[in-house]
Amino acid sequence: MSKFSYTAEEKISAEDFVQLLRWSGLSERRPVEDMDCIQGMIDHADLMVTAWRGDDLVGVARSVTDFNYCCYVSDLAVDLDFQHLGVGRELLRETKRSVGEGCSLILLSAPDAAEYYPRVGFTQHQGAFRLGSEQEIL
Repeated sequence: MSKFSYTAEEKISAEDFVQLLRWSGLSERRPVEDMDCIQGMIDHADLMVTAWRGDDLVGVARSVTDFNYCCYVSDLAVDLDFQHLGVGRELLRETKRSVGEGCSLILLSAPDAAEYYPRVGFTQHQGAFRLGSEQEIL
Protein backbone atom coordinates (compact mmCIF):
# COMPACT_ATOMS: atom_id res chain seq x y z
CA MET A 1 0.00 0.00 0.00
CA SER A 2 1.25 3.48 -0.93
CA LYS A 3 1.85 5.83 1.93
CA PHE A 4 0.10 8.55 -0.10
CA SER A 5 -3.38 8.69 -1.60
CA TYR A 6 -4.46 10.85 -4.52
CA THR A 7 -7.89 12.13 -5.46
CA ALA A 8 -9.63 14.69 -7.62
CA GLU A 9 -12.77 14.41 -5.50
CA GLU A 10 -11.64 15.86 -2.16
CA LYS A 11 -12.40 19.56 -1.68
CA ILE A 12 -9.92 21.69 0.25
CA SER A 13 -10.41 25.00 2.04
CA ALA A 14 -8.67 28.23 1.15
CA GLU A 15 -6.85 28.03 4.50
CA ASP A 16 -5.55 24.53 3.75
CA PHE A 17 -4.45 25.63 0.28
CA VAL A 18 -2.56 28.64 1.70
CA GLN A 19 -0.92 26.46 4.34
CA LEU A 20 0.25 24.03 1.65
CA LEU A 21 1.51 26.91 -0.52
CA ARG A 22 3.55 28.11 2.46
CA TRP A 23 4.88 24.63 3.28
CA SER A 24 5.82 24.07 -0.37
CA GLY A 25 7.61 27.37 -0.89
CA LEU A 26 5.13 28.53 -3.55
CA SER A 27 3.67 31.21 -1.28
CA GLU A 28 6.36 33.62 -2.51
CA ARG A 29 4.63 33.60 -5.93
CA ARG A 30 0.99 33.40 -4.89
CA PRO A 31 -1.35 35.98 -3.29
CA VAL A 32 -1.58 34.14 0.05
CA GLU A 33 -2.63 37.30 1.92
CA ASP A 34 -5.65 37.79 -0.38
CA MET A 35 -8.09 35.11 0.75
CA ASP A 36 -10.75 36.23 -1.75
CA CYS A 37 -8.29 35.64 -4.59
CA ILE A 38 -7.23 32.28 -3.12
CA GLN A 39 -10.88 31.22 -2.81
CA GLY A 40 -11.46 32.24 -6.43
CA MET A 41 -8.43 30.21 -7.49
CA ILE A 42 -10.01 27.16 -5.85
CA ASP A 43 -13.58 27.83 -6.97
CA HIS A 44 -12.68 28.39 -10.61
CA ALA A 45 -10.15 25.61 -11.07
CA ASP A 46 -11.49 22.96 -13.43
CA LEU A 47 -9.44 20.21 -11.77
CA MET A 48 -7.70 19.89 -8.43
CA VAL A 49 -5.83 16.68 -7.70
CA THR A 50 -4.75 16.42 -4.08
CA ALA A 51 -2.20 14.22 -2.32
CA TRP A 52 -2.78 13.00 1.22
CA ARG A 53 -0.83 11.18 3.87
CA GLY A 54 -3.60 9.97 6.10
CA ASP A 55 -5.66 13.07 6.86
CA ASP A 56 -2.83 15.47 6.05
CA LEU A 57 -2.80 17.40 2.77
CA VAL A 58 0.73 17.13 1.34
CA GLY A 59 0.28 18.16 -2.29
CA VAL A 60 -2.00 19.68 -4.90
CA ALA A 61 -2.06 20.08 -8.65
CA ARG A 62 -4.52 22.87 -9.55
CA SER A 63 -5.46 23.14 -13.22
CA VAL A 64 -7.57 25.04 -15.72
CA THR A 65 -8.61 22.81 -18.63
CA ASP A 66 -11.08 22.09 -21.42
CA PHE A 67 -10.52 18.32 -20.84
CA ASN A 68 -9.92 17.80 -24.56
CA TYR A 69 -7.04 19.80 -25.97
CA CYS A 70 -5.07 21.45 -23.18
CA CYS A 71 -4.71 21.56 -19.44
CA TYR A 72 -2.81 24.40 -17.82
CA VAL A 73 -1.32 23.21 -14.52
CA SER A 74 -1.34 26.50 -12.68
CA ASP A 75 -0.05 25.16 -9.35
CA LEU A 76 1.96 22.08 -8.45
CA ALA A 77 2.67 22.35 -4.75
CA VAL A 78 4.17 19.66 -2.53
CA ASP A 79 5.02 20.14 1.13
CA LEU A 80 8.83 20.46 1.39
CA ASP A 81 8.86 17.54 3.86
CA PHE A 82 7.44 15.27 1.15
CA GLN A 83 9.35 16.44 -1.91
CA HIS A 84 11.64 13.96 -3.69
CA LEU A 85 9.26 11.09 -2.82
CA GLY A 86 7.35 11.02 -6.12
CA VAL A 87 4.33 13.02 -4.89
CA GLY A 88 4.61 15.72 -7.58
CA ARG A 89 5.11 13.13 -10.30
CA GLU A 90 2.02 11.23 -9.17
CA LEU A 91 -0.05 14.43 -8.96
CA LEU A 92 0.89 15.10 -12.60
CA ARG A 93 0.05 11.48 -13.57
CA GLU A 94 -3.36 11.76 -11.91
CA THR A 95 -3.95 15.10 -13.63
CA LYS A 96 -3.10 13.57 -17.01
CA ARG A 97 -5.39 10.59 -16.32
CA SER A 98 -8.22 12.93 -15.31
CA VAL A 99 -8.09 15.05 -18.46
CA GLY A 100 -7.88 12.07 -20.79
CA GLU A 101 -6.14 11.13 -24.00
CA GLY A 102 -5.33 13.89 -26.46
CA CYS A 103 -5.11 16.58 -23.79
CA SER A 104 -1.68 18.18 -23.32
CA LEU A 105 -0.39 19.43 -19.97
CA ILE A 106 1.07 22.94 -20.06
CA LEU A 107 2.69 24.91 -17.24
CA LEU A 108 4.96 27.80 -16.40
CA SER A 109 7.71 26.71 -14.04
CA ALA A 110 8.96 28.59 -11.04
CA PRO A 111 12.67 29.29 -11.60
CA ASP A 112 13.68 26.92 -8.80
CA ALA A 113 11.68 24.06 -10.35
CA ALA A 114 12.77 24.46 -13.98
CA GLU A 115 15.08 21.43 -13.83
CA TYR A 116 12.33 19.21 -12.39
CA TYR A 117 9.89 19.19 -15.30
CA PRO A 118 12.20 17.71 -17.98
CA ARG A 119 13.00 14.90 -15.52
CA VAL A 120 9.31 13.92 -15.39
CA GLY A 121 8.80 14.08 -19.16
CA PHE A 122 7.93 17.69 -20.01
CA THR A 123 9.52 19.39 -23.02
CA GLN A 124 10.58 23.00 -22.60
CA HIS A 125 8.83 25.37 -24.98
CA GLN A 126 10.66 28.53 -25.99
CA GLY A 127 7.55 30.35 -27.26
CA ALA A 128 5.75 30.90 -23.95
CA PHE A 129 4.64 34.47 -23.18
CA ARG A 130 3.08 36.14 -20.14
CA LEU A 131 1.10 39.35 -19.70
CA GLY A 132 0.97 40.22 -15.99
CA SER A 133 -2.17 41.48 -14.28
CA GLU A 134 -0.57 44.93 -13.97
CA GLN A 135 0.18 45.11 -17.71
CA GLU A 136 -2.06 46.36 -20.53
CA ILE A 137 -2.50 45.10 -24.08
CA LEU A 138 -0.67 47.62 -26.27
